[in-house]
Parts: sequence; structure tokens; C-alpha cells
Amino acid sequence: MTIDKVPVFPGCEDGDKACFSRMVQKHFVKNFDSKIPKTLGLSPGKKRVFIGFKIDKEGDVVDVISRAPHPEIEKEVIRVMETLPKIQPGENKGKKVSVKYSIPFTLFVE
Repeated sequence: MTIDKVPVFPGCEDGDKACFSRMVQKHFVKNFDSKIPKTLGLSPGKKRVFIGFKIDKEGDVVDVISRAPHPEIEKEVIRVMETLPKIQPGENKGKKVSVKYSIPFTLFVE
């Protein structure tokens, strides 16, 4: 879908996709319980986590999905993403629209 105006994370300038990604990552790092991966018996090293979500017409984060190396990590990722602040929704032809995102993350297991 083509949109005229991308969603804007609080504190970012209109259209600044790099700031949007940085702020989502910052929120994730601050709120993710980093003790969880250490308690799951995972092998040490980098672990990829894929997150999909939608910013709806009201600016809420909805339909969060996660693919991670363990179901407990997936649950934690979804919990954290659902605590994102309200985001200014995207627009197309002057109407607010839902916008899908997918973001990869890397976790380090010691």
C-alpha cells in the first residue's frame, strides 16, 4: 500500500523513518526482560527475533506477532511491543490508515 505520510513516533520529526526505528529499538531495549533468555537453556550466541505489528488508524500498536527461538521470548516481545506509546498514524490522501511494520532484532545469549 502506498501512503502519503508515514507514522510518526513521539519525539521524531514527520517522515523520519530512521528515528522511528531507533525509538522502537530504544523502547524495546529499555523494557525487554533480558533475564528471560538466560533462563531458557538456549545455546550461547546471537539469536534472531522477528517482530511484525501494525499501527492502526488511532495510532495504537496492534496485531503484534513474534518469531523467536523460544515461546517465552515471543511472549515477552509481544508484551513489550504492546507497551509502545501512542504513535501518530500514517495517512493516505488525507485519511488516517493502518500501516504494517516488521523489524528484526538480535538477542545475545551468554
